[in-house]
Amino acid sequence: MDKIIRCITDDGAIAVTAAETSDIVFTAQKLHKTSPAATAALGRLLTAASLMGTQLKSKEGIITLRVNGDGPLGAVIAVGDSKGNCRGYCVNPGCPTTYYENGKINVAEAVGKNGILNVMKDFGQGEPYLGQIELVSGEIAEDITNYYARSEQLPTVCSLGVLLDKESHEMMLSGGFLIQLLPMADDATIDKLEANIRTLEPMTTMLAKGMSILDICKKALEGFNLEVLDENNINYVCNCSRERVENSLSTLKDEEILSLPDERGFMEASCQFCNKKYKFTKQELEELVKRRNSK
Repeated sequence: MDKIIRCITDDGAIAVTAAETSDIVFTAQKLHKTSPAATAALGRLLTAASLMGTQLKSKEGIITLRVNGDGPLGAVIAVGDSKGNCRGYCVNPGCPTTYYENGKINVAEAVGKNGILNVMKDFGQGEPYLGQIELVSGEIAEDITNYYARSEQLPTVCSLGVLLDKESHEMMLSGGFLIQLLPMADDATIDKLEANIRTLEPMTTMLAKGMSILDICKKALEGFNLEVLDENNINYVCNCSRERVENSLSTLKDEEILSLPDERGFMEASCQFCNKKYKFTKQELEELVKRRNSK
């Protein structure tokens, strides 16, 4: 079971959020039949959405991350809620995979180094917050770090990792963390934190060694006293429903709705996040139009 944890140092100087998302990314890989590069990119963005979602102050809050680079992967979208549950997809899940000399997947080439990271925070009421920033690497973690520094002026260290089996390319481990300096941080705190970060192993290496997400938080903030704020199970969760599809259809004009059935006598809508299909017959669409016009 995937988990997410939020901690803070007892002096209120540093906050850390860490998550293991192995089951989530495995689910996404199976749902979307992603290539290794697509799995790594989508997995990293799903983890980021989970981490960032738990920082939303509203229980009804939703965060949407969209990375739109100039690489063959196309746009990658991930949505996270305030509990850390998430869902996502990419435009070209079968994009080709290239590797660095050390054998690691070249995510930047798949995503593209030129493009935009869009961040939308919907708090469930009022206007959503919209942030946009140019990509700095296409490796996802560096782009999230840059977003926090430039758009929210919040010094942040972001680590995201996805480990695949070298032969089968099946998802094995995934996770990440956000370490953020709060206003109480002084120079000594910053120096100690920077020293710790320099000694940290990659996220998936620590998970492969059997370290829990709490162990990883403690390792990252060695020498500090940590207080656990909360720890929760997280999942790949899609909120699609037939009612939501009907609501979307209701935004169309009458003639557009009535023109949707194909030669088989029905139309079919597919959810991009979970691939669930919703079928509407010609009669059901006609009734939808009648109900709307009778109000």
